[in-house]
Amino acid sequence: MLELSKINVFYGDLQVIWDASFRVKKGEIVAILGPNGAGKTTLLKTISGVLKPRSGTITFLGERIDAINSHQIAELGISHVPEGRRLFPQMTVLENLEMGAYPRKARKKKSDALERVFQLFPILKERKNQLAGTLSGGEQQMLAIGRGLMSNPLLLMLDEPSLGLAPKLVSKTFEIVREINDEGLTLLLVEQNIHYALELADRAHVLETGRIVLEGEGKHLLNDPYLKKAYLGT
Repeated sequence: MLELSKINVFYGDLQVIWDASFRVKKGEIVAILGPNGAGKTTLLKTISGVLKPRSGTITFLGERIDAINSHQIAELGISHVPEGRRLFPQMTVLENLEMGAYPRKARKKKSDALERVFQLFPILKERKNQLAGTLSGGEQQMLAIGRGLMSNPLLLMLDEPSLGLAPKLVSKTFEIVREINDEGLTLLLVEQNIHYALELADRAHVLETGRIVLEGEGKHLLNDPYLKKAYLGT
């Protein structure tokens, strides 16, 4: 579904991604792991068109997307739930969700998508007329994921969905990620909670200082000696 080939990304003269290559197959959960500052968020921004690679190619469903605009990438079926949620705080829950249905194809199915989001997150239905900025952290994360789903994406990219959440809510968030994947949605997941991510992911790639240094099946990497020592403290 998605393929990155030797992607190099810069901020000005500073290179932050070095020759990154990986694939995401239809129906998979693929995790991108690594420490703060490794370039994980930069990688997602490059896929969604917020940043442009200096060299290399990105293809989605066989079509190159590395030179087109973000809104065009969204229309093709890639939805990006950014780190920090990035909601519209002075708009209601419902208005935020409706903004997620901006792509032309999604507008025709907005009612069905909204009903599905409310099934996944019943609290959002209760809070639909409440300002997004007044929600709790967990509710805001639910809203951010719900807004991402409103575009009826083929690929959903989640950037640190568990960040700042209480342990109980972290578990619930990953249950929902598994549920939407079981329904057939392909997911690319950036996550610092490595144990949860590897339990969930079909495959994972470890990014350090902008380079992919380790990759493999999710549950197999849980037993990788380097990863256990560097990230799991064992």
